[in-house]
Amino acid sequence: MSAVESPVKVILNPYSGRGRAGRQREALCRALAQAGLAFDLEETRGPGHAIELARAAREMGYTTVVAAGGDGTVSEVMNGLAQAAGPDQVVGRLGLMPMGSANDFAAMVGCPRRLDQVARQIAAGRSRRVDLGFATYAPQGGETRQRYFDNNLGIGLEARVTLESYQIRWLSGTPLYVVAALRALHRYAGSRLELAWERPDGQVESRARATLMVTVGNTRRTGGGFYLTPDAVVDDGLLDVGIADAIPAWQVLTLLPLALFGRHTGHPAVTMIRCRRISVAGADGFPLHLDGEVVSDQAIRVDVTIQPGRLEVVGVGGHGPE
Repeated sequence: MSAVESPVKVILNPYSGRGRAGRQREALCRALAQAGLAFDLEETRGPGHAIELARAAREMGYTTVVAAGGDGTVSEVMNGLAQAAGPDQVVGRLGLMPMGSANDFAAMVGCPRRLDQVARQIAAGRSRRVDLGFATYAPQGGETRQRYFDNNLGIGLEARVTLESYQIRWLSGTPLYVVAALRALHRYAGSRLELAWERPDGQVESRARATLMVTVGNTRRTGGGFYLTPDAVVDDGLLDVGIADAIPAWQVLTLLPLALFGRHTGHPAVTMIRCRRISVAGADGFPLHLDGEVVSDQAIRVDVTIQPGRLEVVGVGGHGPE
């Protein structure tokens, strides 16, 4: 652990947190300056722009790039850094300024909520290495694509909930995703999915049946408060996966409050596994999200692996979540 080299590159998504991040720009700059950090700040102009800015920043020689926004912004900045890194290089250093609606990844890696506290920890160079998820997915009728994720990946109902959340403007955090889940249940009933995964001991297992959702967690929390993979550890070199059978909507409604506390795992319709890689295929297509961004509403296959310790996060205060 060493002090951060100045200047750092700050990538601010002014639209994060329903526009709250943009309104906090002055407070962000003040926190960084008071922490003694020299910085260059640039705002994103739209989806995908943070990837371009982060990749360019790393190629220009910035050693630390700070994502100021929510989970989507963090994921884009991380993907830009990953694109600029060699296949065997550590991705980062990635700083986190939690300014979004959920801030799941920041919370799970031990990042403080207050901007001034985070700025001081970034300046001090407090960092940790965590795992990075990697997905190769095929949209229906499209070319195969690749993308990293730091927090989680969701298939089926979980991704449908994310799509619904885009349409809800008056809520944020956990209430937003609860309402989105209620809407999604009226529009998505699941589909037949074929899954195959490699267990930690190398054994391969599979299943093929009607499935409501598959959630792949690098951390324990998603959706601003849902502990869908409550036993996930962000630096254990493994993926935690939750699989829910296609069940009636009324049964799903009984599971939602349990998922807020990670108590859904014992339900007969839920299967929890831990693995090094997993593949999911569905001929009818399924919605797919990575870190809260729906990358395809009709994917037909996704292959997911874990890259142990690949991401270095700076600005965290310990080796556990808040």
